[in-house]
Amino acid sequence: MTEAVEYDVVVLGAGPVGENVADRARAAGLSVAVVESELVGGECSYWACIPSKALLRPALARAEARRVPGLSESARGPLDAAAVLAHRDYFTAHWKDDGQVGWLEGIGAVLHRGHGRLDGPKRVTVTDSDGAERVLTARHAVAVCTGSRAVLPGLPGIDGAGAWTSREATSSPTVPARLVVVGGGVVGMEMATAWRALGSEVTVLIRGDGPLPRLEPFVGELVTEALTEAGATVRTGVSVAAVERDGASGPVTAVLADGERIEADEILFATGRAPRTDDLGLKTVGLEPGSWLTVDDTCLVEGSDWLYAVGDVNHRALLTHQGKYQARMAGAAIAARAKGATVSASDAWSAHTATADHAAVPQVIFTDPEVAAVGLSLAEAEAAGHRVRAVDFDLSGVSGAALYADGYRGRARMVVDLDREILRGVTLAGPGVGELLHSATVAVVGEVPVDRLWHAVPSFPTISEIWLRLLETYRDQ
Repeated sequence: MTEAVEYDVVVLGAGPVGENVADRARAAGLSVAVVESELVGGECSYWACIPSKALLRPALARAEARRVPGLSESARGPLDAAAVLAHRDYFTAHWKDDGQVGWLEGIGAVLHRGHGRLDGPKRVTVTDSDGAERVLTARHAVAVCTGSRAVLPGLPGIDGAGAWTSREATSSPTVPARLVVVGGGVVGMEMATAWRALGSEVTVLIRGDGPLPRLEPFVGELVTEALTEAGATVRTGVSVAAVERDGASGPVTAVLADGERIEADEILFATGRAPRTDDLGLKTVGLEPGSWLTVDDTCLVEGSDWLYAVGDVNHRALLTHQGKYQARMAGAAIAARAKGATVSASDAWSAHTATADHAAVPQVIFTDPEVAAVGLSLAEAEAAGHRVRAVDFDLSGVSGAALYADGYRGRARMVVDLDREILRGVTLAGPGVGELLHSATVAVVGEVPVDRLWHAVPSFPTISEIWLRLLETYRDQ
């Protein structure tokens, strides 16, 4: 006999997004079930944000130390790879989720281990590792928070070749002597930075003109320059046509479209992601298995009044912090609707709408140099029909940057809406700029007038003085 249990809300996926939906719904007094087939804490905690940044922090700290007089010579030696990997393992809790399970239970959510599938409206069937099934029904909402997965391209020879995706790249127990990285996006560039610093001979293969093409053009130029100086090889305008390997061990060969062969010990494909919706029972509610789920600004799935899709699965902004933001909005919307309130998805910047997904998505890329961006790039702002001006400044001209490191290299750009005199976007590239991003985010989200920004006085001598320099440049243009 199949066990059946009823809750106010059923959440599919216990990553950061699902955890935040559950937390917000529980805070409103709703009963919540959370279904997870892997580790509570999800991709970010064990195979993405946390382990990648644990690998990158020593690399970036050493790179910065090498630019500081009195410290530079002491930082010339290699990283202690074993210590770095152990540090990474500590931050992933050695791939055990006891602590996160405790947190989930502490908020009063009920965890169901197993694979959850929709089985008609407001109904979820959970199959555990022993094949036992139970049915969960939702009084108010089901939230799909299953995230996305890395996709390997359909190249000849790739099946069974042991190619890395982001999961293997962040969890490898050893440092490969030679690593080929295919792809110039965030994962590719961060992992090239980390493994090069740990001693790998790294070759990056990019099909397009350069890395990080969605950001301002100067970003890719600075990151390529630094990676090359660190000893990596970055090649653009090339594509991999096949992969050759005798089993999943031994050397692997990337065969390029022109026939050139590049041999390595491991090959990482960082070339795209797909939603984890292929085995989710979407057909039972009239949706296409394997598809991204289209939602409104409360994360309610198009055409539904009970099904929500939050985080990567809705393809709005594939970033953990943005998914958690969506979860806070969606959780609040679910709670309000459960209590009979009218919630409008068109009410911008309300307590229930993820408006920032359109106007102010922040992102930090932990390469050398760091990259921080929020809002629209110049090209995006122009494509959206805004009358804008790009205001640029060389970060090395800021006193705080010169003190931060000898030979500091970086650049900043703000995109000013000329009709409204507000900022549409800000991009910074340079050592230490990640911690400057939130001030830019506040300016963009708050639509702070340029005239008022003159009164936000940056402390001297800090890199944040870049704000004053950008305003001065805008005034003098």
